[in-house]
Amino acid sequence: MGQISHSLTHARVFGQSIRVMPPTKIYAELSDTINLPNVSLNSSAALSIRSLFAVNLVGTRVSSPHQILFIIIFPLKDLQGKRSKMESFCKFKIWVLFFCMISELGHGFYLPGSYPHKYGIGDPLNVKVNSLTSIETEMPFSYYSLPFCRPKEGVKDSAENLGEFLMGDRIENSPYKFKMYTNETEVFLCQTKPLSGEEFKLLKKRIDETYQVNLILDNLPAIRYTRKEGLYLRWTGYPVGVKLQDVYYVFNHLKFNVVINEYQETNVARVMGTGDGAEVIPTVGKSGSEAPGYMVVGFEVVPCSIQHSADSVKNLKMYDKYPSPIKCDPSSVAMPIKENEPIVFSYEVSFVQRDIKWPSRWDAYLKMEGAKVHWFSILNSLLVITFLAAIVFVILLRTVKRDLTRYEELDKEAQAQMNEELSGWKLVVADVFRAPSNPGLLCVMVGDGVQILGMAIVTIMFAALGFMSPASRGTLITGMLFFYMILGIAAGYVAVRMWRTLFCGDKKGWVSVSWKVACFFPGIAFLILTFLNFLLWGSHSTGAIPFSIFVILILLWFCISVPLTLVGGYFGAKAPHIEYPVRTNQIPREIPPQKYPSWLLVLGAGTLPFGTLFIELFFIMSSLWMGRVYYVFGFLFIVLILLVVVCAEVSLVLTYMHLCVEDWKWWWKSFFASGSVAIYIFLYSVNYLIFDLKSLSGPVSATLYLGYSLFMVTAIMLATGAVGFLSSFWFVHYLFSSVKLD
Repeated sequence: MGQISHSLTHARVFGQSIRVMPPTKIYAELSDTINLPNVSLNSSAALSIRSLFAVNLVGTRVSSPHQILFIIIFPLKDLQGKRSKMESFCKFKIWVLFFCMISELGHGFYLPGSYPHKYGIGDPLNVKVNSLTSIETEMPFSYYSLPFCRPKEGVKDSAENLGEFLMGDRIENSPYKFKMYTNETEVFLCQTKPLSGEEFKLLKKRIDETYQVNLILDNLPAIRYTRKEGLYLRWTGYPVGVKLQDVYYVFNHLKFNVVINEYQETNVARVMGTGDGAEVIPTVGKSGSEAPGYMVVGFEVVPCSIQHSADSVKNLKMYDKYPSPIKCDPSSVAMPIKENEPIVFSYEVSFVQRDIKWPSRWDAYLKMEGAKVHWFSILNSLLVITFLAAIVFVILLRTVKRDLTRYEELDKEAQAQMNEELSGWKLVVADVFRAPSNPGLLCVMVGDGVQILGMAIVTIMFAALGFMSPASRGTLITGMLFFYMILGIAAGYVAVRMWRTLFCGDKKGWVSVSWKVACFFPGIAFLILTFLNFLLWGSHSTGAIPFSIFVILILLWFCISVPLTLVGGYFGAKAPHIEYPVRTNQIPREIPPQKYPSWLLVLGAGTLPFGTLFIELFFIMSSLWMGRVYYVFGFLFIVLILLVVVCAEVSLVLTYMHLCVEDWKWWWKSFFASGSVAIYIFLYSVNYLIFDLKSLSGPVSATLYLGYSLFMVTAIMLATGAVGFLSSFWFVHYLFSSVKLD
């Protein structure tokens, strides 16, 4: 990291002292170095450079020498346009900016939307609560659905974005309050009312279903460490209670360990000055003029079950000190829950200072074991791609090229004689572009597939770059919705242009096709999610999408997604349709009988794309259903690109095989050759439900799991099918455009 020190003439960057020169000298030295045009700088121009220099440096975190160069060069834009030589300098600046951006990717940066919060000693720290979760039911419930203590000021919602609601997160305030660097013990929280029969049964049910309490401090989830067979295991949250020998115990005392570190200023400087002098001033006062600050870099919790005396807390108020010492022993339990008896809650907090940097505070949550397994998955995918690429190479450069060469060297009479003897793809030349059955549906599914695939690529790319981190809950889902709506333009364009191609340029009906594209997949998603939402509403789960959010989603659908799809359809209608290289006969050619059903090959083709992603699929499923954090989006992005390549190759090879046996009905088969991978993913989901989610209890939970899996595989089928169809269409068009015809 670079730090610009408090000095009039020098700045300290990467431990080396560099001069901070007046603007005129900066420009003069740069002119000598990179041949800038000879421009005379008057006082106003120098002031302009200085003001621009100040504006561009404020709020900038200097992390490499490239950035210093960029900061110095970039503000000179106001001086351009005076000489024709400046055009080359503009190009140079663009390349400098490009290389600076590339070089910065290798340096650490703060997670977007997550910056250090400086706390002084004694400043309040407020703990928030999230939904109760369980891997046995997959249905989240509100924290305050159980008889827990409520804050004095009342329960307030702290949701920040649409994605949090869709993920089932319900972040609310809590009665747990700390003071920075102030240890507290035996803090009385509250005594609940005597448990009613319904509350007693509900509490026992949540304990049986192993529900976890999720707390949040300074955007960090509470983490719990347990030791098993000499190994330390990490868990987010803590269980509501435990059942031992048919007796239910509740964890009513929490021991918090807040890990802090001294607040470190980010490398931000402010440049000010008058005349030819420039002064570098730190952003936070003068050295030693402020009290030290701290930032939260860890949040740990140890749950305990303590037998409190109900009589001793009658006169206590919230946050008073408990009259007797409390010893928190997580290995023993002592507070059984009984009907018509209250529960006393208490807590203690201690602050521990550790040398953990702010950007590293999420390391405890993001540690993804098995990096070698991810690399093995990628290597396995590369082997499959190499194998398929070799087959494609043989088809294109040996078989096809050889046949075309022989065909083109013959005269017309010999060609006619040869046609009688030929077999294979050359005989279906007059039928290969015959419109398929249900052409409108095919265009709609391809358009939706392009939209879903584009959304997946852009979202995963941004997530791999760190813009959608777990530090910002719900941003991944929000980003997916945003990119999906924007890419409605691509869906409408592809669908309408393909529809016009199938109907030889007919422009009529493009509005209808665009509407179908805008409503096909969203309509399927709406039906599935509505059905699942009724199940969640009936269970009073926070996983149910609130009615207001449903209204917002419908408005986004019809007010943004549909118009953008219509805009894309309009451009698709204006674009020229793709001309077929050969004519189509009016009478279709009879397809000879096949030894094996062609659909058998199509269904079997999905095994190859599935083989490229099934290892990564295990980690994704574990993240979705086992409560683990998935953050290896770089691996996922590579696997996604490999999946696209494999789908294109598989569909291309299958299409060529069908044409070789004179089967000219390749349209739908090319779509489902790669789209059939969704069948294997759904079968894998069922396998995961049976063998990995053994503890999943109740038909409602299983229905939710299968419903969400069906929604997921539908999207995958459309995306992979679109890849297969478009690659096959290009291959067939290229193949038959190379054939000479009368």
